[in-house]
Amino acid sequence: MRLELLAALNAERAARRACVVVTELASGAQRLVGSDQVDADPLAGSIHEALALRRSRLVGEGERRAFLAVEVPPPRMLVIGAVHISQALAPMARLAGFDLTIIDPRTAFATPERFGDVPVIAEWPEVALPAYGLDPFTALVALTHDPKVDEPALVAGLKVGCFYVGALGSRRTHARRVERLQAAGLSPDLIGRIHAPIGIDIGAASPAEIAVAVLAEVIRALRSGAARAEGVAA
Repeated sequence: MRLELLAALNAERAARRACVVVTELASGAQRLVGSDQVDADPLAGSIHEALALRRSRLVGEGERRAFLAVEVPPPRMLVIGAVHISQALAPMARLAGFDLTIIDPRTAFATPERFGDVPVIAEWPEVALPAYGLDPFTALVALTHDPKVDEPALVAGLKVGCFYVGALGSRRTHARRVERLQAAGLSPDLIGRIHAPIGIDIGAASPAEIAVAVLAEVIRALRSGAARAEGVAA
């Protein structure tokens, strides 16, 4: 790999942007295709599929045979609220491969003693989120049940395009949340991306059961792009 291509690849990795290194097998020529450059590439369709599947693959035939090396940032989970559900969710999410961080301005809850080695940021979301850097490869899980804490994070996650945005609360609670978000200028389509009540409906009651339901829904959202791509490929 050429040094300039490697440098560009490392820059994409550092910025948590998905990209693909295309290697033409006949000539050995390589190029880096960023996520914002896919549509202009001759292999646009195949690259879109490979990114959705999150898997490298061989494409084309004969002289047009190419290898697509997919580079996708590892998934993260940002939890808003250092609550009992978060305590159960943190180890489960880590086992599932998520880099998890918790934000909660309530210092009585956001303590290392309650979460061990899980990063806990005792700041308001408006303060903590710019440094954290939400992106489309992050799941945002809002669990405080406090609009002053949850909703600024929900708005930020929706605007950035987090692959999952979920919020704790009953249907009645969410209806009031929708009214506030509409008053804040968010479109119905954007608000409609919020998973609420949060989690897959498994009749969960305890914090641990709710954590299982939430993690299952996050994983389904993460893998839904791959499932759609598999359907196209089939």
